[in-house]
Amino acid sequence: VQLQASGGGLVQAGGSLRLSCEASGSISSNNVMGWYRQTPGKQRELVASITGSGSDNHAVSVKGRFTISRDNAKNTVDLHMNNLKPEDTAVYYCFFLALAGPRRYYWGQGTLVTVSS
Repeated sequence: VQLQASGGGLVQAGGSLRLSCEASGSISSNNVMGWYRQTPGKQRELVASITGSGSDNHAVSVKGRFTISRDNAKNTVDLHMNNLKPEDTAVYYCFFLALAGPRRYYWGQGTLVTVSS
């Protein structure tokens, strides 16, 4: 599975951005897609995830501001980020977790989101 992420960039606090990630290759139907983020010196944090059936989960720190969605026909997952805060500044990584057979994570290349105050 290959993941191609897009979006990100520089935005002022209170602004919005959308991250997109497209999966390609041998994609099983039983999977979870989502986004992690990481800042220097901190552990990678799960931001949001969504199953193929649409069951989603958002970190407390982004709940009410970020929304994850996916298009199973296109194998894409989007992260809509609103009311961005400087503490949202991080490199965001999309992931694909295959649940059929041995669980395995696949990662996108990471995209930088910078929120200025």
